[in-house]
Amino acid sequence: MENAQFGMVGLGTMGRNFLLNVAEHGFSSVGFDLDAEKRRLLLEEGAGMKIAAAENIKEFVESLDAPRKIMLLVPAGKIVDGVIENLLPHLEKGDIVIDGGNSHFTDTETREKYLAEQGIEFIGVGVSGGEEGARHGASIMPGGKTEVYAHIAPILEAVSAKVNGEPCVAYMGASSAGHFVKMVHNGIEYGLMQILAETYDFMFRVLKMDYTEMSETFDKWNDTELNSFLVEITAEVLRKCDDETNKPLVEMILDKAAQKGTGKWTSQAAMDFGVPIPTIDSAVSMRQISAQKEVRVLIAEKFGSRLPFVNARLPEEGQTVSSRLVTSPKAARAEREVETVVSEQQKIHLSEDATKHLEQTVEKHPDE
Repeated sequence: MENAQFGMVGLGTMGRNFLLNVAEHGFSSVGFDLDAEKRRLLLEEGAGMKIAAAENIKEFVESLDAPRKIMLLVPAGKIVDGVIENLLPHLEKGDIVIDGGNSHFTDTETREKYLAEQGIEFIGVGVSGGEEGARHGASIMPGGKTEVYAHIAPILEAVSAKVNGEPCVAYMGASSAGHFVKMVHNGIEYGLMQILAETYDFMFRVLKMDYTEMSETFDKWNDTELNSFLVEITAEVLRKCDDETNKPLVEMILDKAAQKGTGKWTSQAAMDFGVPIPTIDSAVSMRQISAQKEVRVLIAEKFGSRLPFVNARLPEEGQTVSSRLVTSPKAARAEREVETVVSEQQKIHLSEDATKHLEQTVEKHPDE
């Protein structure tokens, strides 16, 4: 195969699927991963496409057209820095390194400055959509220099999701803007998921709805202006039963939520900028409380606050409330207000202050 147009370091679920998406759209591609099995899987799934797998970093870099366009989809933090250091001896002036992971925006600013001093361009890109999005079309949020973004824009536009024929990719702004927007995007999802969890809790403990009723309610909401992926999968999980016990699956899942940090970073950034985002702050706190399962059990045992999973049927008037919850346009509008207006306004305020910060950062480190 001739030199490739696009390279990927990190062939895990996200990296491999993103690279397959790139190759499927006609861009010759090459991937690299320290794990030989992941390289093998890329070639197996990419059979018939213009795609290759390099066995070492030198071979990988040399197999790319200049200026090289190299995307990293590896865990955020020190691993990103390690990959950059391994690439540097083989890169040439004008080559482009693209970080597609969930890196903290301040790390992106540091890496951009560090690589610029060595003549290497750096772009921070937020990628949303998970495994399915990576393979068949993600929402993509690039930041950095506009002239550098122009080199990778045709590829990102091709592999992004499409709505009414328009690519779900847009240039977010200078420096770390792409990663900042992705961070806030994830923070908003924290808020939305917390709202959905509290809605479920209200249906279950107050309205005493059974799982079929709850699932049908979310299904109906998903056919209205409340339509979203999160509402859709909430309906789906509420109707699923555990294969072994035949009990509702949500009753079998440990109530202990983890987090990767983007929600916390959003709250921290908002505090640094003096912008109130109470919906997201509360959602992060609830995640932290959720993670402290052992502490919650001890408190429940000591103070007798444990709530049993009792789901008795509602009296007739309660069932009327349940019916109205399903059909009432007011309920739908209220939910929509909480989910979008509040979180979106918080996002706008935070983004405005962050834009000022980014502008100041660019002024301090002008292009040479």
